[in-house]
Amino acid sequence: MEKNKPIIEYLNDFLDYSEIEKGLSAKTQENYTRFLNKFFKWLKESNLTGLKPNALSPLHISKYRIFLARHIDPRTKKSLKKTTQNYYLIALRSLLEFFVEKNITSLSPTKIKLARDKADKEIKFLNLDQVERLLLAPDKKTAIGLRDRAILETFFSTGLRVAELISLNRDQLRIKNSTADLEISILGKGNKVRTVYFSQRAIDALRQYLEKRQDMDEALFVNYKPGIAKTDKSRRLTAKSIEDIVKKYVKIAGLPVMATPHTIRHSFATDLLTQGVDLRLVQEFLGHRNIATTQIYTHVTNKQLRDVHRRLHSGKNLKK
Repeated sequence: MEKNKPIIEYLNDFLDYSEIEKGLSAKTQENYTRFLNKFFKWLKESNLTGLKPNALSPLHISKYRIFLARHIDPRTKKSLKKTTQNYYLIALRSLLEFFVEKNITSLSPTKIKLARDKADKEIKFLNLDQVERLLLAPDKKTAIGLRDRAILETFFSTGLRVAELISLNRDQLRIKNSTADLEISILGKGNKVRTVYFSQRAIDALRQYLEKRQDMDEALFVNYKPGIAKTDKSRRLTAKSIEDIVKKYVKIAGLPVMATPHTIRHSFATDLLTQGVDLRLVQEFLGHRNIATTQIYTHVTNKQLRDVHRRLHSGKNLKK
């Protein structure tokens, strides 16, 4: 690989590196391509097509950030959200990290600072009482209710992402009639394999749901729309269907938080941390590649520590 060519010409080298050496999925590579092409477009519009890695400066980054902040999304007719701007900056930072790995002189990746959004809210999660209300909301007298209860129990038991849950197949589960532990290996984000564990409640809900299944579809969670069973098309639920299911039961349960499948994942992680589970173990449960991603939950436990300190160690029992 040539080490003295314009930045624009490194895209294919970077994608090969991402696939072969970092093991990133095709979808992640597709996103990187889209985000980096925005940077390349800015280089072209700024007459910087020939800019080489060693000539990239903090001033270039500053001007690119201004470009992102003022860019109007043609679909929404609005400027890019700070979180969206960060996707473009993260992709550029990954490109600079690639330069470091390949000993190509360039600007340090640490010079790419992400945009801060004052409007960003803390992560949403449900406390255990709210989780219980949500899990008990489906009507188990119906096939759909049994399916939905199994979905909700599986979410909270495993902390799965939506894409991971909808990809599950029936033959991955070996549920016996007797009480037993259940754990399976899944291929998660970034092609990372991890083990997920099912609680006894989740196992019971899955068993009851599967006992009522009369179809041969390989998908674990299927659609019950009228007429779909008469076609050869897979009945596997989509991510949108799962989101709608969760939204439905949030309303039925009367929860104050507009929870999503990811809210249940947040609740899973928060519960583990509040029970004293080490952050590194929570990282493994969630399948996070970087522990920095898991640290978004620490503000929750930090608040709890503060509350405990105020309640139990305020000094009120000291003699005056």
